[in-house]
Amino acid sequence: MPRGYRSSLTDTLGRRLSRRRALQAGLGAGAALAMTGMAGLHFPAAAQDSAAADVTGDFDWKRYDGATIKVLLNEHPYSDALKANLQTFQDLTGITVQQDTFPETNYFDKLTVDLQSGQATYDAFMLGAYMVWQYGPPGWLEDMSPWIQNASATNPEYDWEDVLPNLRTSDNWSLVVGEPLGSGGQYALPWGFEANTVSYNAEVFDKLGVKPAETMDELVELAAKLTKDAPGAGYEGMYGIATRGARQWATIHPGFMTQYSREGAKDFELQNDVLVPVMNSDIAVDFTDKWAKMMKQSGPANWTNYYWYEVGTDLGAGKAAMIYDADILAYFQNQPGGSASAGKIAWHTGPKGPDGSLLTNQWIWSLGMNAKSQNKPATWTFLQWATGKDHLRYAALEGNMVDPVRRSIVDDPEFIDKMKGNQNFLETFNAIIDDTKILFTPQPQFFDATTLWAGALQEIYGGADAKQTLDALVEEIQQATE
Repeated sequence: MPRGYRSSLTDTLGRRLSRRRALQAGLGAGAALAMTGMAGLHFPAAAQDSAAADVTGDFDWKRYDGATIKVLLNEHPYSDALKANLQTFQDLTGITVQQDTFPETNYFDKLTVDLQSGQATYDAFMLGAYMVWQYGPPGWLEDMSPWIQNASATNPEYDWEDVLPNLRTSDNWSLVVGEPLGSGGQYALPWGFEANTVSYNAEVFDKLGVKPAETMDELVELAAKLTKDAPGAGYEGMYGIATRGARQWATIHPGFMTQYSREGAKDFELQNDVLVPVMNSDIAVDFTDKWAKMMKQSGPANWTNYYWYEVGTDLGAGKAAMIYDADILAYFQNQPGGSASAGKIAWHTGPKGPDGSLLTNQWIWSLGMNAKSQNKPATWTFLQWATGKDHLRYAALEGNMVDPVRRSIVDDPEFIDKMKGNQNFLETFNAIIDDTKILFTPQPQFFDATTLWAGALQEIYGGADAKQTLDALVEEIQQATE
């Protein structure tokens, strides 16, 4: 998932949005979003007229034989699996797929510039579900609901309902700030995802006679015990827990947001139809203070410089006894030759909330279609194949799409057999999957607000009072949005 993506669409949080005022004035969702700091962009006044309606007759994979489409990909194991199997699609359809692949450091800059230009250099592309909140309102993304629903355009084996429900929902939005996911257009198709869980060095846990924590307080105590006792048990330099700590949005989104939500805290709330930050609620303050102190006491010395890479590398190198982050991050470290800890890593749901909650935040790599594409029918043919059962089964078995988006693949005996060397991975997956969803409030300011939030977390880690710091965070966001 992205390590450093920050919106290039806005320089500030923009203006606070009153949906009631916007909608009563006769503005559509796109115009309402323009009030949130996206002034100067052009939003659609009405729903898209879908080219899917032009596709009639029986479905035929060869209908667009001879067409050429262009796809933008991020360097990732998921795109590696696609490239390895792409000839299958080209042979099946006669459609030529040209690809450009960029490293994650500049991938989203490239995608944003292309979409903003309106030139439609790329017909399809990878994106995260959070990006729908920015790319959808300006009209840059094709609504794929009409394509899915058209039996002439979609092969009868596609089986949209086989995609896990919370993943379908995550790319499905009304384009109205603050409204929950699950209604409106289907602006991207889930392709592969990550759930945020605790992964740990089972050898160390066994040697010290400890088990994964079942509550947040137990997690704090366990991390401290591992930091104290692991070096004396032969694991020199080992500390208790690694999480992300850099001043960027991705620090908030994995383990922090997962446990924050399980404890009952929220990021924003609609109050009198105005979206307001609530990171300073009593529950939020208590949890954030506890998290920061845990990382100070039991985390890496330079925690404020920790990104995805450092978290995974420390687990694999035997420096971190456990991590609270994406499940696939530990998966790559656990494969033969993947790290010094390969074969020793196990998975756990992470602590439950006080009410037993296992809410889990997720990252979803999805595939989108450019609303300005001149090759929509051929592009849809590609997208349904890339997210269909045959290719995703290939990618899960022959590649590393280890959090499959389709239930049929999760339950496939061959996939289950492949995952046997990863202790409790599938047990953990199945325990949390019904509660795994995007836990943030949909809004185009997401990246800016969470970056400010990460900065506040760093201040508390450095010794600042949690209540005062989070009050100041909320005030800063409110002032920037007034």
